[in-house]
Amino acid sequence: MALALNIDSHSLLERLKLLGDLGRKDGILTRLAASDADKQGRDQLVEWLHGAGLEVQIDRIGNIFGIWNVESDIAPLMMGSHIDSVINAGIFDGCYGVLAGLSVIEALRASGLQPDRPIVVAAFTNEEGVRFAPDMMGSLVHAGGLDADQALATVGTDGTVLGEELARIGYAGTMEPGSIVPSAFLEAHIEQGPVLEAEGKLMGAVANLQGIFWQKITLSGVANHAGTTPTHLRVDAGLAAAKIITFLRKLTDRSNSVATVGTIRFGPNAINVIPDFAELTVDLRDPDKAVWETRQRDLDSFLQELEKSDGVRIRTEQLARFEPVVFDEGLVTMIEDSAKARQLSCRRMTSGAGHDAQMMSRLCPTAMIFVPSRAGISHNPLEHTEEASLIAGAQILLDTARKIVGSEG
Repeated sequence: MALALNIDSHSLLERLKLLGDLGRKDGILTRLAASDADKQGRDQLVEWLHGAGLEVQIDRIGNIFGIWNVESDIAPLMMGSHIDSVINAGIFDGCYGVLAGLSVIEALRASGLQPDRPIVVAAFTNEEGVRFAPDMMGSLVHAGGLDADQALATVGTDGTVLGEELARIGYAGTMEPGSIVPSAFLEAHIEQGPVLEAEGKLMGAVANLQGIFWQKITLSGVANHAGTTPTHLRVDAGLAAAKIITFLRKLTDRSNSVATVGTIRFGPNAINVIPDFAELTVDLRDPDKAVWETRQRDLDSFLQELEKSDGVRIRTEQLARFEPVVFDEGLVTMIEDSAKARQLSCRRMTSGAGHDAQMMSRLCPTAMIFVPSRAGISHNPLEHTEEASLIAGAQILLDTARKIVGSEG
């Protein structure tokens, strides 16, 4: 019977708190990619990686890798996530996956068990995509889905260039992205949704991940006086935008699809002028590829009809398109078995959010572990996961990693 191993829970929880304090201004945590706050987080992470006896490598897109090197012909096991945040963030999103991965390596090293392959913990650049688009950029580049030079030339929302900012903060590495091709990738993460808490489950074994389609829609109408222009003679870009929103709700109602108009603006943006301009964004998701693609075609058909019925001109721009992902069945089952062995209730589930594991699945077998989020809140300072859940998730990550690398004792 294999010797039970446990992570250092105190170290994991303290690191989460310490990292969560880096990048705060006036009490608000904002650690955008390649910012000064990101540098603070990166510097602390690298210090912890060195303290664990790991070799630290940084690639050209700024991805950080802490490597436990062992002599082996087998490709490494990789674990990880990201440490950049949204604006006014919580402390667990992404950071938990990186620090849980580090805790796993430390536990294995302390046990004296020898893995059959190297083990790597990764912190990917710009997962959130707040300052530089697209999101999940570092893992996308690592997996070969985006050219590194193209990504480095990305201009941010503040007019900065990603490559220049990485160099400025000291994280423009020399290793070519994708140099480390894992045999498997595992990502522990807070759920960022309400399902586990609502069902009283302690753990989620993530089996698949929704397809994500982002589109910007620009509508052109005719500006005119709000009081003197009869309704039937108006070409109202604002009204047409509202019709798109209601169409999307009807399109996805009572289905697994979800659609969100998260940003919208009007021009000339005056209380007494009919809008001649509207711009909105659509976020459309579904775990079934065929359904997801059908929803996109439905939206396109509706926009064509709207041009005719309302007289507006419509332009669209695709901002992102990531296909649904099915994770490796063997790894998902391994996570479920690990939870069962620890007598932790576990639910097989779909991830509604995008994650670095989504990109890494292009390279190798991949799976994710979810722990509950209180009230499903994330991307918000109220984001919270109980300490016991954080510890349990890291423990399942350890047990699963141990099975993969053959350290059964």
